[in-house]
Amino acid sequence: MVYRDDIFIRHSISVSAVVLRAWITHGHGAGDLRVKWEENSLYAVAKNYTLLKTVPPFERPFKDHQVCLEWNTDYIWNLRANTIPRCPLENDLVTLLGFPYASSGENTGIVKKFSKFRNRELEATRRQRVDYPMFTVSVWLYLLHYCKAHLCGILYFVDSNEMYGTPSVFLTEEGHLHIQMHLVKGEDLAVKTKFILPLKEWFRLDLSFNGGQIVVTTSLGQDLKSNHNQTISFREDFHYNDTAGYFMIGGSRYVAGVEGFFGHLKYYRLRTLDPAQIVNPFLEKQLAEQIRLYYESCAEVQGIVSAFASALRLGSGGERTCDLQNAYLDLTRRYGRPTTCQAVPWEKELKAKYPSLFQTLQEVDLLTVPRNTDEFMLEIGGKMFETAVKRLASAAGLGRISSIVPSLRGSSCCGFHKASYYLTVFYETGLGLPRDQLQGMLYSLVGGQGSERLSSMNLGYKHYQGIDSYPLDWELSYAYYSSIAMKTPRDQHTLQGDQAYVEMIRLKDDEILKVQTKEDGDVFMWLKHEATRGNAAAQQRLAQMLFWGQQGVAKNPEAAIEWYAKGALETEDPALIYDYAIVLFKGQGVKKNRRLALELMKKAAAKGLHQAVNGLGWYYHKFRKNYAKAAKYWLRAEEMGNPDASYNLGVLYLDGIFPGNPGRNQTLAGEYFHKAAQGGHMEGTLWCSLYYITGNLGTFPRDPEKAVVWAKHVAEKNGYLGHVIRRGLNAYLEGSWHEALMYYVLAAETGIEVSQTNLAHICEERPDLARTYLGVNCIWRYYNFSVFQIDAPSFGMYRKTGANQRLLILGSGGASNDCGYFNLALLIEEGATIPHHILEFLEIDPTIHSSNVSLLQELYERKGVDRPTSSSSQTPVQVTPDATASTSSPASPPAADASDPGQPLGTSNPEPRG
Repeated sequence: MVYRDDIFIRHSISVSAVVLRAWITHGHGAGDLRVKWEENSLYAVAKNYTLLKTVPPFERPFKDHQVCLEWNTDYIWNLRANTIPRCPLENDLVTLLGFPYASSGENTGIVKKFSKFRNRELEATRRQRVDYPMFTVSVWLYLLHYCKAHLCGILYFVDSNEMYGTPSVFLTEEGHLHIQMHLVKGEDLAVKTKFILPLKEWFRLDLSFNGGQIVVTTSLGQDLKSNHNQTISFREDFHYNDTAGYFMIGGSRYVAGVEGFFGHLKYYRLRTLDPAQIVNPFLEKQLAEQIRLYYESCAEVQGIVSAFASALRLGSGGERTCDLQNAYLDLTRRYGRPTTCQAVPWEKELKAKYPSLFQTLQEVDLLTVPRNTDEFMLEIGGKMFETAVKRLASAAGLGRISSIVPSLRGSSCCGFHKASYYLTVFYETGLGLPRDQLQGMLYSLVGGQGSERLSSMNLGYKHYQGIDSYPLDWELSYAYYSSIAMKTPRDQHTLQGDQAYVEMIRLKDDEILKVQTKEDGDVFMWLKHEATRGNAAAQQRLAQMLFWGQQGVAKNPEAAIEWYAKGALETEDPALIYDYAIVLFKGQGVKKNRRLALELMKKAAAKGLHQAVNGLGWYYHKFRKNYAKAAKYWLRAEEMGNPDASYNLGVLYLDGIFPGNPGRNQTLAGEYFHKAAQGGHMEGTLWCSLYYITGNLGTFPRDPEKAVVWAKHVAEKNGYLGHVIRRGLNAYLEGSWHEALMYYVLAAETGIEVSQTNLAHICEERPDLARTYLGVNCIWRYYNFSVFQIDAPSFGMYRKTGANQRLLILGSGGASNDCGYFNLALLIEEGATIPHHILEFLEIDPTIHSSNVSLLQELYERKGVDRPTSSSSQTPVQVTPDATASTSSPASPPAADASDPGQPLGTSNPEPRG
């Protein structure tokens, strides 16, 4: 029941618990369907119930959703019996994008899919125009750069065979539009516009297609000042079927997206319109203006840094300055007076405008000549950010935020977008600043465009839930989450930067808090003592803590590798032997030794370790290209329950190299990826989310919400998020409440449930701190956010309160608790929204109650609860195909790489890695 959407469970993905009831009655009443089940249960001879905990969506078994069993026909008939059939109003206008989208120039974008028209006349017209397209596209754009690759995606259609279709619009390296059309005879035809698109200026791009004629128009600014107009004519017949595939806005796994911002995108499916006839105003005018002003002001900051870098390289007045290759200057630096460079004659007004920037430039080592201006600019931004964070970490740091904001803005302008995310959170939550939703949106979009991981997660979460003035849009949410989800496995393999393992540690759990340690802590010292004595379990746990930086221990891969080697050579533990084999294969901290690694891998496999059996398959696939032998090991490992092996078998089918099965088989590949995802495999989960968002694979019906949940699950394992969470936890354990509050706010605004719950807990413990520095009702906001998450903790639902902090009590007494009904009704009157799974738990069908009034009446009538007279009902507040300039461009996906054997067991996530 809970794995499919039906008349009772409209959103099965949100089901977190199920109440199973059973009772025995006398035979004379059991068969009478007219007797309500509540009355039937009332006179039961015996009855009982139990609460069933469902598995998370990404672990649910595969189910063919095309098979839908019809049940409870009487109830469905009663729902529709008194309704008057209506013919829905329908036209050909589709809003593909109704809110700005930050395109980072990477291989991720927004997936949209058209359905057939319900109106028979419109559908007949659409079918008639398959070989004579008539449609219009209108999109707002703000480009930062032209394409750095051969082509970058703007809007393109991918058909059911994963080939480019009609239309496909790309940006070239020179700034021209590349428009590609699919011909009736099966070939592709492309053309470039004569004009180039403007940079760092909002413009509207309109493309009208009328048979073999395309009219391209660009209009500048909100007043639509005419810019360019070009008519392109073809003598070919185009094939156009907008339902036989999906549209991509921005990047995809086939092509990178443009660098910049998309505004509103309108699509007229059956009409050819002139620009004057197109209705596509930019509704977020203030936000669009803020984006323009941001890059305009940042140009001045970047100009200062660029001029400073040039001065270091060339010197002012044409004189040569600090040269690292000059031996005399090196001796002078060591034994003579300090080396200096001639100062750049900045104006006093400019220095007064950017004091933090000039302070940072003064502290730059003048002997370090910047070879690359972009790298130097990023370095300056990083130094400004580090200085700001040090000030924020002090006891009075939250009180200084307003004075630190200029440093963060300068850092953001230099391209260091961690600063952008800090500004987002400060403005959106009012942390040390007056709340400013517009500025919060600005810096969130800027950070997302700059590929900052936390900014993208913030945008993905806000669009997933439709909160804080961000519209609910699952396709837009998926574009941001998938960007981070794709980086997460790579981040964990590199282990570079400010990363830490994402640990789900709750501040309410005293037992888990007690085992948090450091290098000089009792737990760590005891483990080290036991590991030295040869305890294999202690060696593995110690290596895990050091490799990932878990339980408060600083990340130290080199020390972890020493314990792998010691455990593998001194014990017969198969897990440690496998761990060291992986280290030797990859050369992580040691010299690669494939011969010894293979020997150890075989030894671990002989002891029955399924990870090692999978590792042998990887060895024969990667180094020997012996796919038959690789498949044999992977099939054996898959039978033993190894998710990496399931993924690898899927890759063989996807690449069309499975022994004895020539040709690509995406259906079987999808089944293996789904099985791998159920075991927690990241790449398998990503493939499943891709199938759900595109709907191009028959066994994965299109389900944008499920695609978001699966991508979100992977994104929330990102090590950069884990680093922020760990800093918050360390600050909490050290009693640094100001710092803990700041880092947990930063983590909570990415949408990760454990940080939202922990932040609400901190605000409960220190309400004075929350009132002083936060501009939101901390406890209500973050408990409210947490209960809408998948697998939300039960105590979060209990703690979710209104403005007066009333508790929602549904646990003790369940559906028979009068106080619970009263408090629930009171929360609705105060503007709270009750999740559907709670209403279903209370056996209340939300589809019957079209307004709060009827829902309140139902709650107050239960068990005779008297309705209060002090408040009134309120409306609830919802808290890679390479296209080329040639005439043909196949869009077949690139071959996927088979999963490597994984990280060492002592360094892996709880869910096995690929």
